[in-house]
Amino acid sequence: MEIRRIGIIMNGVTGRMGTNQHLERSITATIEQGGVRVSDDLTLMPDPILTGRSENKLKALAEKYGQRANGRAYKYTTDLQGALDGKYGAYEIFFDASGTLQRANFIEMAVKAGKAIYCEKPTATEAAEAHRLADLVEKAGLKNGVVQDKLWLPSFRKVAMLKELGFFGEILSVRGEFGYWVFTGMDIDQPAQRPSWNYRAEDGGGIMIDMFCHWQYVISNLFGPIKSLVAHGNIDIDERRHEDGTPYKCTADDSAYAMFLLEDGTMCQFNSSWCVRPRRDDLLTVEIHGTKGSAVAGLREVYTQSVANTPKPVWNPDIPQPINFYDGWELVPNNISYDNAFKIQWEMFLRHVALDEPFRYSLREGAKGVELAELGMISWKERRWVDVG
Repeated sequence: MEIRRIGIIMNGVTGRMGTNQHLERSITATIEQGGVRVSDDLTLMPDPILTGRSENKLKALAEKYGQRANGRAYKYTTDLQGALDGKYGAYEIFFDASGTLQRANFIEMAVKAGKAIYCEKPTATEAAEAHRLADLVEKAGLKNGVVQDKLWLPSFRKVAMLKELGFFGEILSVRGEFGYWVFTGMDIDQPAQRPSWNYRAEDGGGIMIDMFCHWQYVISNLFGPIKSLVAHGNIDIDERRHEDGTPYKCTADDSAYAMFLLEDGTMCQFNSSWCVRPRRDDLLTVEIHGTKGSAVAGLREVYTQSVANTPKPVWNPDIPQPINFYDGWELVPNNISYDNAFKIQWEMFLRHVALDEPFRYSLREGAKGVELAELGMISWKERRWVDVG
């Protein structure tokens, strides 16, 4: 059997998402499973080199995950240009999980080096810049992709299956609730669980730019193209504490509310907030209501209720509610094994680079998410509905 090495420059993976989802649960997990098995004759084997600014952090990650994957530390360097130039070996893919405002410079460097490019979202904070980067890689003829992980969550794969089977009938509405309480760092023994830049607009923060990029590809792929939107954002908490313990003023929205009208007339509502305490099935729940049935999807599980199992409530606030509305819902079984969503897309991109298999989750698709977030900002600022081009 041929084991084909695929070199990957992994930039900015010292952050929470880069370490947990990309380095540990995607690339290291793929190496541990023996690579991406294409056929009896071919396996694709990732070979990462870690790049970033902090040599100590890179060394710790390289030793921890390299030893776990293949018994020796991964390569690492703070010399990104050297890695792109081939100074430390041949690497054909450049991956970026750095801060949003730094991404354009890194992508430009990778384009000049002729690398296939895969990166986290959002690709930029402004639509024009996101489309410029897409233009750049397309004109260079480089294979490229952007992370759109939620499409491979077990729950959304089940929703897609239900939709294909006609379970919903005509879909009437979609309602999404996302969020949790992010501690401010001001409380005793309650450190913040998200980085401080998330709450500073000048550093690329804000929940609208973060989450609308997700809602764009989720809605478009599962339910259809978006025609128009109306949105509102807010800075609910105006002061938090920095990683070094000093307080700072929040300048970016930490809550965002939107209604997305689809081209077929379906209404999708999504609330996103880092200032809520959930009392629901999961940190993200999406309700889909149709003429024949409804579903409630979390991150992994999906509950359904058909028209035949729908109760008939009567409005009467003078007596205790006689119906337990959690009854009458059925759990969609896990008939297959669901792998990590980030890992699934990573393996698709590796096959795209090595075998030229189709991969439509490009930087151009990522730019559509940035555009939706920008239109949301316009709607919020101008207090009006905005058409989506």
